[in-house]
Amino acid sequence: VIFLMNRFSSLAAELRGIPRLTAESARETRSVRSLTGTSMLMALSVLLNQFTIFISALIRVSFTFLPIAAAGMLFGPVLTGLAGAAIDILKYFTRNDGSAFFPGFTISEFMRGFLYGLILYRKPVTLGRTAAAHLSVMVVVTFLLNPLWLSMMYGQAFVALVGMRVIKNLFLFPIEVAMLYALLKATATIRARALV
Repeated sequence: VIFLMNRFSSLAAELRGIPRLTAESARETRSVRSLTGTSMLMALSVLLNQFTIFISALIRVSFTFLPIAAAGMLFGPVLTGLAGAAIDILKYFTRNDGSAFFPGFTISEFMRGFLYGLILYRKPVTLGRTAAAHLSVMVVVTFLLNPLWLSMMYGQAFVALVGMRVIKNLFLFPIEVAMLYALLKATATIRARALV
């Protein structure tokens, strides 16, 4: 019971800190260092998009989330959300799979960056926090927003689209969390050395 009370009070403290965290992240947009770092991670994300594996027209495996999550940890939700939206537009021009541009996916990518930044910015890197960040992105973006946009575009049933994604993501979740955790740990180590 005491453990649950401590976890609940910790969660409540983090929720109360969201406005302050968002304001601090907004200040990152004025930093040349932050803009440069975000730009390099955006370029890496666009490059990784070239290696996307298409399972079907509606299901794909991609590792573009890795630089976005690293940007979220380093620069916060505001700058990373904006970077996610810009990455979506850049990915459309660099590797268009023949589909029309749809702004809903730009909103999805903004949310992906914003959620990673919200959960990882100025927080210690732990396996639990990494899994929570990836799970929140998976639920909001992969299971809710993207199927909504696809059902609007192609007229397919929302539930069917979610079902296909659940199977793929249940398999990939532990692999992606392990990769993300290793990347964030390495990024935190490099950042700590640079600040010394």
